[in-house]
Amino acid sequence: MATGRRRAVGGGRPRGGGSAAASGSMGYISASVNLMGAHLGMRRMNSEQSEAIKRVIESSDVVDPDRAMRMMDNVNASDSDSSDNNEEMEDYGPLHEAAGTGRMDTCKYLVEELGFDINADANNDSGMTPLACAVARGKAIAVRYLLDKGANLNKQDSVGFSPLHYATKKGNDGLVRLLLSKGASPDISSCEGTPLHVAVSDGNYGIVQSLLQHDADPNRVFSDLGTPMTAAVLCADVICVAGKISVSAALKCMKLLHKAGAGLNCTTPDTPLVIATSKDLTECVQYLLEVGADANIPSNYNGTTPIEIAADSGRRELVEILFPYTKPIQRVSNWSVDGIITHAKSKHLKDKGKQCDKASKVKQSDKDSKVKRKEDASARKSSSEEKVIQDKKAELKSLGAKAVEEKDYAGASKFYSEAVKVDPKDATLYSNRSLCHLRIGEAHDALVDADACIRLRPDWPKGYCRKGAALTVLKDHKEACDAYMAAVKLDPSNQELHEAFWEAVAAMKAELGAGQSGSSSDSD
Repeated sequence: MATGRRRAVGGGRPRGGGSAAASGSMGYISASVNLMGAHLGMRRMNSEQSEAIKRVIESSDVVDPDRAMRMMDNVNASDSDSSDNNEEMEDYGPLHEAAGTGRMDTCKYLVEELGFDINADANNDSGMTPLACAVARGKAIAVRYLLDKGANLNKQDSVGFSPLHYATKKGNDGLVRLLLSKGASPDISSCEGTPLHVAVSDGNYGIVQSLLQHDADPNRVFSDLGTPMTAAVLCADVICVAGKISVSAALKCMKLLHKAGAGLNCTTPDTPLVIATSKDLTECVQYLLEVGADANIPSNYNGTTPIEIAADSGRRELVEILFPYTKPIQRVSNWSVDGIITHAKSKHLKDKGKQCDKASKVKQSDKDSKVKRKEDASARKSSSEEKVIQDKKAELKSLGAKAVEEKDYAGASKFYSEAVKVDPKDATLYSNRSLCHLRIGEAHDALVDADACIRLRPDWPKGYCRKGAALTVLKDHKEACDAYMAAVKLDPSNQELHEAFWEAVAAMKAELGAGQSGSSSDSD
């Protein structure tokens, strides 16, 4: 039997060669050794599997028999907790599993004896490398070993994450510093932005500092979060909720970013000051103004400046803070804190007055039409039929409204459906039925009715609001953001619409983060 050691190539499959082994064909031996490589150190084997692999080891010149025998015995002696943990990674591949579970004897054997590729993609289409698996599960010894063996520390997986992204996402300061010291790039973009975006979004100012010390770009723009400075404000909240960070954590990150040269006025998706004002983050507003943020850049969505946003929402304290930094606005005749607030109130009254005037004109027009129909003998019958239709519709709407009050949404939906048959051009019927569909779990039907409402009344914000709610339930958060923004443009003074929009933005970000976490642990 030959004494030379054969090496493996490609994605970790051993390569045959030389004369056939005395106990059987080389194809049998190669396949069995590959099976052994998949099992060694990672999961228990039954007695039949154990004996079969022992026979292969004894008859094969592909592996070191004594070492392989010892490793196999260790496998069968491993505790059940480790076995359960390994099952999470069983679809990744042998080396990925060994690195991700920190089994260094197995990891070294697969690399040094069988020649597994340390940069191979996982078998489950995640695109993760063994290094990424080790980093994602905090296996520092495995990380150091793979780096020493020349692992590619900047290779990205299917969602754009590099090992540095995973270390940052897990909040592992030590691995972040290790990867950076080995030359990991801090500016690789992924589905959640650069590692600096990820660190800021999680409020991990320690990692933010490490990344900046290694020249991470504080002004890199990511489509959903803008710059890291914008991300800090977007992810901050005065109330501690899932997917949000505290205002104090956000401020620490913002100060580190500013010290590193971060810009303050990026308008993607809006300036940090506009966002902080919209979210009533008083401390963030104060800090941004102190370090030079421009208070005169308006929102991308409705063209209002931060001070107008604060006044429209009735937040006098913010108006007072913003006033010294804001240039006089021509449409505000009395440029003072009281004058700005009074202007905002008068604007609301004018908007309501316009709506009342419009309703009055419509009502008068209806009266004129009825008079004309009465004067025309041929139209009397039509007028009578119209009245019957309107009465029937009014009755059905009343019954639907009563059912909604009693939380009988299924019953209410039936009444509105009957009303739609009577008058298919009444947008309010589709809006009401959309609400009912949503409350009984029929989100797709709710979306269909919301679209119908928008087609009939494209200038009515309610239809877009209904659409946003349906899309949120359907997890289509980007489209939900667009729908809520359309509603905001039609009714910019409606604070509930502003809040719904920012909640949709937060949900979109949370979904991206959850999707990335799922790609690291779920089995196909």
